[in-house]
Amino acid sequence: MATRTDAPTRREQILKEAARLFAERGFHGVGVDEIGAAVGISGPGLYRHFAGKDAMLAELLVGISGQLLTGAKRRVAEADGGGAEGLLDSLIEGHIDFALDDRPLITLHDRELDRLRDSDRKMVRQLQRQYVELWVGVVREVYPGLGEPAARSAVHSVFGLLNSTPHLGRGGSLPGRAATAELLHRMARGAFAAAGA
Repeated sequence: MATRTDAPTRREQILKEAARLFAERGFHGVGVDEIGAAVGISGPGLYRHFAGKDAMLAELLVGISGQLLTGAKRRVAEADGGGAEGLLDSLIEGHIDFALDDRPLITLHDRELDRLRDSDRKMVRQLQRQYVELWVGVVREVYPGLGEPAARSAVHSVFGLLNSTPHLGRGGSLPGRAATAELLHRMARGAFAAAGA
């Protein structure tokens, strides 16, 4: 989800490899030595950047929840009265970028959220609730006849659809990023249209 064009920091490299390895083999199936080797440093060298694997997991899951919310707020601010339809498309595009580019984090969230400390898990849930409610407001502008509970259910359903990307197979089995993004976008809009009908 990062929009930076400069090289990732060592910390970002560690987090990216940790996410990939945790998603592939599970949190307990990966040691700090393996994460270190993936980024070219010793396992103990990781402790200069993180207190341990738990800290990496927390930063990954709290971090992506915060990034999604921040990105959505930015899209709302940039819409600046440009219309709810366009804003909904923009929100969908932002979430699709996440779903296609950060697939290991989706797997990680599904499998490992319960491993977080209570305070970190609560923070993830709080950020996610704010993200959902932002979407609910936009969906209700596009479909004013849709009640709040139904709009919330529709948003969660669309997230489930978009977040299914880890189950689509390896990159080579997909029709290409642009075609996949377009398909996901059409399906998301179709789901909202069906809910609002």
